[in-house]
Amino acid sequence: MSTSPSRCGARPVRSAPLPANTVLPPLDQSLPPWPGGIETSGGTRLFVRRTGEVSTGDGGRNVLYVHGLGGSSTNWTDLGYQLMPWGHGIAVDLPGFGFTEPDAGFDFRMGSQADRLAAYLDGHGSSPVHLVGNSMGGAIAILLAARRPALVRTLTLVSPAMPDLRPDPRRLSDPKAALTPLPLIGKRVRRQLAALGPRERARQIIGLCCAEPDAFPRNRLDELAEEHTARMRYPWAGPALSRSTAELVRTWLAPGAGSLWAAAREVTVPTLVVWGTQDRVVSARKALRTVRALPNGRLLLLDRTGHVAQMEHPAVLAGAMLGMWQAVRDGGW
Repeated sequence: MSTSPSRCGARPVRSAPLPANTVLPPLDQSLPPWPGGIETSGGTRLFVRRTGEVSTGDGGRNVLYVHGLGGSSTNWTDLGYQLMPWGHGIAVDLPGFGFTEPDAGFDFRMGSQADRLAAYLDGHGSSPVHLVGNSMGGAIAILLAARRPALVRTLTLVSPAMPDLRPDPRRLSDPKAALTPLPLIGKRVRRQLAALGPRERARQIIGLCCAEPDAFPRNRLDELAEEHTARMRYPWAGPALSRSTAELVRTWLAPGAGSLWAAAREVTVPTLVVWGTQDRVVSARKALRTVRALPNGRLLLLDRTGHVAQMEHPAVLAGAMLGMWQAVRDGGW
C-alpha cells in the first residue's frame, strides 16, 4: 500500500493522515454479514444492517455506509467489523438494491436516493454521521453532504462515481455486454448473459472490481452468489439496475451547476477520498480532480487495489478513516 501527495496546478493535494496509537481488531473474514431487517424512518422504508444500536446523543458516533451500483449492504461487512469499536455501523440497501423494494414510481435519480437517506437520518434524529460511499454510493453521498451538511460529520469516498464516460469494454463485468444494443447479435448476447448462474455473475463482478480477484475470500464470493440468487426472485431488481445505470449516466452529463463537480465544491465537511490505482470501473485519473473539487478533501491512493477498497483491503481503509476521525477531533485536518 502507498499513499502519496501530488501536486498539479496551483493547488496541492494533501495526503491522508495515518492513525496514531490505534490497534484495529484482528481481521476475521469468516464473520457473517451483519444482522439486518426492514426499517421505516422518516417515511422511508429500507433494508438496513447494523453493527450496533444507533446513537442519538451528541456523543454518538454512527457510520452510514452507502453501496455502489449493483451492490448492497453486505459490501461493508469487513470494514464495519473493523470499525465497530469506534462507530455503530449502519449499512443500507438503497431502493431497488439488496432487499429494499422501491416504491411505485420511484425515479432512481441520484438526488432522489440522497433525499431518501436524508429522510432516514431525519427520522432517527441522530447526531451527524460519518458518511461513507463507494462508487455510485459515493456520488449519492456527495449530493447528501452538499444538500444537508448538518447530517454529516465526515465524508469518506471510496472510488466515487465521478463523471467518467470512457467507452472501454474492460469496464464491464462481461465485455460481451457491450454488444447487447446491436441488432441481430445483441438479442443472442442478451440471452447468453441472462443464462449465467449466480456464482458466475459473482465471479465476473469480483473480477472486474478487484485488482487481485484470486485473493478475494471464497466465503464472501459464496455470500455474493447467494445474494444474487435471492434477488433473482424480485421482479423489480433488473429494472432498478438498468434505470439506476441510466440515471447515473444522466448525472454525469449534467452541465454547470447541476453537475457532480459543482456538488463536490459545495461539500464543506472533512472528506477522505480513497482510490485504487488499478480501478477499471472509474479511472484513478479522476482522483486528483475530485479531491481538488472538495474544499476540505485529502487523498489516499492505494496500490494493488481496484474499485472496492472496503472489500479488498478493509483494515487499511479502516486505519485511514480512523486517522481522519482523530485528526478532525484534534483539529488537525
